Amino acid sequence: MAEQSTPELFRVFGRIGLLSFGGPAAQIALMQRELVEERGWLDQAEFLRALSFCMLLPGPEAMQLATYAGWKLRGTAGGLIAGLLFVLPGAAVIFALALAYASYGQLPLVQALFLGIKAAVVVIVLMALKGLAKRALRGRGDILLALAAFVAIFALQLPFPLIIAVAALWGFWRSKHDSAPEQPIARPVPLGQTLSTAALWLALWLVPLGLLMLSDQRLLAELAQFFSTLAVVTFGGAYAVLAYMTQTVVSDFGWLTTDQMIDALGLAETTPGPLILVTQFVGILAGIGQGGAGLGIAAGIVALWMTFTPCFLWIFTGAPYIDALAHRPRLRGALASITAAVVGVILNLSLWFALHVLFGRVTPTGFGPLPDWTSFHWQAAALTLLAALLYLRLALPLPAFLAVMAVAGFALDQIPL
Repeated sequence: MAEQSTPELFRVFGRIGLLSFGGPAAQIALMQRELVEERGWLDQAEFLRALSFCMLLPGPEAMQLATYAGWKLRGTAGGLIAGLLFVLPGAAVIFALALAYASYGQLPLVQALFLGIKAAVVVIVLMALKGLAKRALRGRGDILLALAAFVAIFALQLPFPLIIAVAALWGFWRSKHDSAPEQPIARPVPLGQTLSTAALWLALWLVPLGLLMLSDQRLLAELAQFFSTLAVVTFGGAYAVLAYMTQTVVSDFGWLTTDQMIDALGLAETTPGPLILVTQFVGILAGIGQGGAGLGIAAGIVALWMTFTPCFLWIFTGAPYIDALAHRPRLRGALASITAAVVGVILNLSLWFALHVLFGRVTPTGFGPLPDWTSFHWQAAALTLLAALLYLRLALPLPAFLAVMAVAGFALDQIPL
């Protein structure tokens, strides 16, 4: 395969970054068309092996797949071009949206628009749950694991990282009798090369974290520490980790309110790039809340750095081993169990979102959050029903769907009671 020129990489991956709406499934399909079908830069087997590897990793699999494709075509420079172009267009939009939201988000007009967007988010998360469940739950054992994960996070309120770790260990152990052969690495990578790559990207990730921890910037240090932890446990994509992130951001740190978190997801859905850019939105609002726009911009940069630098670490360190790792039965078993558990976590997220959109008051209890039925919001229920009908019947592009629902929220708000 001929090495692609730098302008070609910028043009193609810039196009992918600007058009990457609709979540990981749509983003992966876009890369399949651009890189495999139209240009033949990767063959189908390479693409699928890389996708399987990226699904083993924490973090946004579509962004990591783009980074791998760039690395495969032009080494580390190509990986940086592809990965950054996948993230930066959406990040620029998030900066603008978050700053505007901080200034105007509490106006009655804006709140009416966001009521429609919140209803859309409920449906989007439910559809994500349905799609993941169809792929991930292949038998009774997977269903039971998903239910156990749901009970663990919804009723027992166990930490998301613990649930993921237990699921991975269970899947790894359960696959010990898998009869599929483990394929050796065809061309071993020098250990020194692997260690030097890992050391470089670990330093780029953790040295800024350490400096912030030693500084007097308490908020930036807390954000850096939290998003670094999040980067290690985001198996299953942004939807899976949102419940854990919301619990920590709202209840533990008090950076945002529950309504602001739902708004953050709605705005992140309107931008290109990985949905995990919602971490940047959270950082910006937290910074603005504690120190104004300057701190908000700095906090957004910290959130971006701590969220996405680990992605380059995983890919650049592991890329030379992808052909071999994709065939390890026990790793496949760990991934399958993680994915099944993530179904239960997203079910928790779906209920959490729905309760907070449909009811004005939700009370945490020892058996999970329970709504106050006297605070039922009929406008939100009507908009959620409308969102389900639009999503299922018209199959609108995601930005258009969110725009229609925002207008519907505004229109319903104008109806006198």
